[in-house]
Amino acid sequence: MRFPGPLTVTELNQFIKDLIDVNPPLSDIYIKGEISNFKAHSSGHFYFTLKDADSALKSVMFRSSAQKMEFMPENGMKVIAHGRISAFVRDGAYQLYADSMEPDGVGALYIAFEQLKRKLESEGLFADERKKPLPKIPSVVGIVTSPTGAAVRDIIHICRRRFPYAKLVLYPALVQGPDAPASVAAGIAYFNDTNSADVLIVGRGGGSVEDLWAFNTELVARAAAASKIPLISAVGHETDFTICDFVADRRAPTPSAAAEIAVPDTEELKQKFLNIISRERAVLGRTLEGYRQRLLRSSTSRVLLSPMNTIEDRRMAVLSLTQRMDPAIQRELEKRQGELAAASGKLSALNPMAVLTRGFCAAFNGEGKIIKSVDHIRIGDEIAIQMADGAAQAKVHSVRPSEKKV
Repeated sequence: MRFPGPLTVTELNQFIKDLIDVNPPLSDIYIKGEISNFKAHSSGHFYFTLKDADSALKSVMFRSSAQKMEFMPENGMKVIAHGRISAFVRDGAYQLYADSMEPDGVGALYIAFEQLKRKLESEGLFADERKKPLPKIPSVVGIVTSPTGAAVRDIIHICRRRFPYAKLVLYPALVQGPDAPASVAAGIAYFNDTNSADVLIVGRGGGSVEDLWAFNTELVARAAAASKIPLISAVGHETDFTICDFVADRRAPTPSAAAEIAVPDTEELKQKFLNIISRERAVLGRTLEGYRQRLLRSSTSRVLLSPMNTIEDRRMAVLSLTQRMDPAIQRELEKRQGELAAASGKLSALNPMAVLTRGFCAAFNGEGKIIKSVDHIRIGDEIAIQMADGAAQAKVHSVRPSEKKV
């Protein structure tokens, strides 16, 4: 076959694309390889390269297929991808248009489990310090599970046997299938929004990994982590572990064990109360016996038998103290009087007006200040002359400074 004339690049690329598209084996093909250059675009599409030791194949997975993936592809992951081979006319290159992907040798659910586990653990959702303690004696137990499964019957039976005083409230949830995660999360949210339970039991009976998968989803995990009510995860059998188990405040190996954890045993409570009553009775008995002995000793004491003798003894003691105290007080008074006289003498000696008794006078100006120098007065000033036995008013007629300054 020959072309009638020269082809444009676009025509050639389109011709090659048509040849590939009509080849049945290339429209339904499985390719095994290692992922590299992986990019999750903001549009939701996945772009990556599949490679082996010698070759590489560009690949794309559109959003409609990517959002159905149970795990997130990563560089270095060995996978088996299914899809079709076609050419991209603009670039003149063929590539794989993948519509599904499975890990090569490891299950997709296992990878999804490990990826979500690492993510939530890095956020601290598994940390012990964020887990809440369970109530000792709950009044209301909330149950989020299927209303028809064996799990709910086991929980109800054990709760009624162990502690029939607790009220049981069931939120009927789907625990299997694509709608199960949203149903379980809604049940957890219901009890928290209405604050209608003291503790929650969330879970289901045993089954395959696929059956339990609702409890490995991020939606249920975050709902359990956000619960303000203490939450017990009870999913499957003892060997089954789910993401919900790691996030919950307590994990129970089975739904039956969750009921035993959630409520106390009535007989054990009765025995504890009896033990407490017995201990309190013993303590009270010892206390009363102590008071009884003190009362007995007091009733035979000299104070009660001969109160006047005791009063006389106290009176004599007071008299003795008084006799010893009077001389001490007298000595102290004499000492204080001597100190007062000495201080008074010192004050008199230091009193500048005391010299007036020896015939001296003191002159004061109109402001009442003592005149210390002739420089402080003028002719005509009114002054006061203070003597020992009185004072006189005078007017300055002349001022004669001393020839020799003192």
